[in-house]
Amino acid sequence: MKKLFAVILIIAPLTACNYLAGDEGIFRNRSSDYREAAIFPTMDVPVELDSYTLDQLYVVPEKLIIAGSNFDVIPRPRPIETRFQEGVRVQSFGDESWIVIDATPSQVWPLIRDYWTELEVLLDYENAIDGVMETAWVEIENDISTRNKYKLTIEPGLHPGYSEIYVLHLSVPRDGAAPATFEWPETSHSEERESRVKASISQYLADRNDVYQASSSSLLAGSIAAVSKANLIEGDEGVRVLELRVGYDRAWAMVRTALEAAEINILDSDRVESVFNVQFAAQNDEEDSPGFIRRVFSFGSEDEEDVIEFDFRLRLQETGNAINVIAETQESDAEIDSIKNALLLEINNNLS
Repeated sequence: MKKLFAVILIIAPLTACNYLAGDEGIFRNRSSDYREAAIFPTMDVPVELDSYTLDQLYVVPEKLIIAGSNFDVIPRPRPIETRFQEGVRVQSFGDESWIVIDATPSQVWPLIRDYWTELEVLLDYENAIDGVMETAWVEIENDISTRNKYKLTIEPGLHPGYSEIYVLHLSVPRDGAAPATFEWPETSHSEERESRVKASISQYLADRNDVYQASSSSLLAGSIAAVSKANLIEGDEGVRVLELRVGYDRAWAMVRTALEAAEINILDSDRVESVFNVQFAAQNDEEDSPGFIRRVFSFGSEDEEDVIEFDFRLRLQETGNAINVIAETQESDAEIDSIKNALLLEINNNLS
C-alpha cells in the first residue's frame, strides 16, 4: 500500500500538469498561436467617410531570410552622417520665426487640432491638404476691445521627417458684428501674441508622447506636399545641385551656417554675386583605410598634410520658387564631380 501510494503521489502531479499546461490544457502555451491566425484584407473606408487613425497595428511579417557571411573582424558602427537637431524648437530668421519639430505633417496635424480642442477654441477653416487651419474669432485675456484670429500653416521641414509650423495673428476692432470677409496680413498684428501662441504650441507638442506613433497620423494631412525644403536633385546637364525651397535671404544664411557647422573653409563670399569660395576635400570616415582624396592624390605619403583640398565656387541661383546651390570648379572629371557631390551632401546634412 505504501508503494502504491508513493506511485500515485508521483503520477498525480504529472497528470495535473499535463491537464493544466499541456497541449489541450487550460493554461497551455499560446506563444505560437499567431502562426495559425487568419489574415484578413485591410479595412476599406467608404468614400463618404473619413478616418485618420486607421493603420496596421499588428503586421504579420513574411518569412525572414538573411543571407550573409561571417565577419573576420567585427565592423565598427557607421559614423553619424547628420547633425539634425531633434525635438521641438522655435527657430527664427530676421523678423520671422516658426516651430520646427522632427515629425511629419501628417503626425503634427491631429495634434494641433487637439491643441485647439483642449483650449475650447473652434476652427473656422481647415485644409489638411494645404496644411492650413484658422481659428474662430476669440477673446484674449478679457480684451473686449478687439477680436482675434490665428492662422496656422504646417509645411514640410528642411529634411525628411521634419515639419515647420507658422503662426499668424489677426486683430480687428470689436465694433458690431464680426466681419464676414477679411484679409490675412503678411505679418502678425501682434508679435507678442504670436510668440505666446508659438511657445504654447511648442510646449504642448513637447509634452505629447504620441507624436511619433503611426496611429496619431492623419491620412488627409498626408497629402501635404511631402517634398522637403532641402533636396539634392539633378540639374541641367545631369549636374547635381542642392535645391532650397526657401527665400533667398534665408538660403544665403543657411548655406553660410552649414559651411561653418561642417568646418568647411570659407575663403571669401560675395552676396551681390551670390557666391561662396570655399576649400573642401572629401573626408575619410574609416581610420584604417585611406579616404578617396588620399587614395588618388596622396603621392605615396600617409601624412594628413598631403591630403589636397580643392577650391570650389558655390553659386546660389534663383529658379522659380527655389534657390539652387551649385558647386563649380575649374577641373572637370569623374573624381572631381564626386567631390562636388560630397560637398553639397555635407552642406545639406548641416542645414538647420
